[in-house]
Amino acid sequence: MSSAPLPRIMLEPLVRAALLEDLGRAGDLTTDAIVPQTARAETALVARQPGVIAGLDLAKLAFELIDPAIAVTIAKSDGSAVVPGDLVASVSGPARGILTAERVALNFLGHLSGIASVTAAIVDSVKGTKAQIVCTRKTTPGLRAVEKYAVRMGGGHNHRFGLDDAVLIKDNHIAIAGGIGEALTRARAHAGHLVKIEIEVDSLDQLAEALELGVDAVLLDNMTPQTLAKAVAMVGGRAITEASGRVTPQTAPAIAASGVDLISVGWLTHSAPVLDIGLDFRG
Repeated sequence: MSSAPLPRIMLEPLVRAALLEDLGRAGDLTTDAIVPQTARAETALVARQPGVIAGLDLAKLAFELIDPAIAVTIAKSDGSAVVPGDLVASVSGPARGILTAERVALNFLGHLSGIASVTAAIVDSVKGTKAQIVCTRKTTPGLRAVEKYAVRMGGGHNHRFGLDDAVLIKDNHIAIAGGIGEALTRARAHAGHLVKIEIEVDSLDQLAEALELGVDAVLLDNMTPQTLAKAVAMVGGRAITEASGRVTPQTAPAIAASGVDLISVGWLTHSAPVLDIGLDFRG
C-alpha cells in the first residue's frame, strides 16, 4: 500500500515517551551490567508470522534516539507483505543501544504490523466489490495517528480522525435531541459549510426519515446483508452508505455484496493481535 510516511515531528514524542517509560529512573540495569560499552552487534528484525509490515519509522527512531550511532537498513518497507523468515530490517552498531531500544522498537513494529495485517485480510475478503474498509475512533489513546496510518498500510481507509472532522449523529444524540429531525436541524445550524453530516440509523424507517431530511452519509448499524441491500436501494446514490457491526473477514463479503460504499471495523485498531517480529543477532 502506497501512502506518505508520517512526519518525524509526529512520531518522535510517541517514541520518546515509550523509551522514557522503559528506562525509568536508572536506565537499562541489565544491559549496562552485562554488555561492554565498546561492544558492537549485527542484528536483524525478522518476521516470524505472515503479515503486512507497518511502523518501521517508529522502530528506527527508537534505536536512533537511544544511540545515533546505530544504523538501521530497511529491507521490507511499510505496506510490504512478509512470510516467516523474511528480513524486515538490519540493525547494527553499539550493542548496548540496540538491546536497550529493542523492546520499544518491537512494541511499535509488532502492534502496527498487526493492525496492517488484519486490515489487509478484510480488504482482501471484499475484493471485487466497491466497498472500502475503514477504521474508527476506537484507537489506543495517544496512538491514533499511527494506528490509522497502519490501517492505510494494510490497504484500508480512515474514518474520522477526531470529533472535529465531521458531524456523526449517533443513537444517543438522537435520543437526547428527541428524534432524527431535531438532531439534524441542530446539527445543520451548528456545522460550517465544509462540514459533512452523517447519521446512524438502525432501521429502514429511520433511514427513510433521514433521507427525506437530507444527509451526506448514513451509517447503517447492525443490519443483516439482506436489510443492507434494501437500504442501499432506498438511498439510490443520494448519500454515502456505511455498514457497521459484526464485521469479520468471514462476514465482510456478504456485507460488501449488499452494495454499501464503506464498511467500518472498530477492532482493526482496538483488538488486532501483534504480528510476531523478532530481533535476531547475526554476529
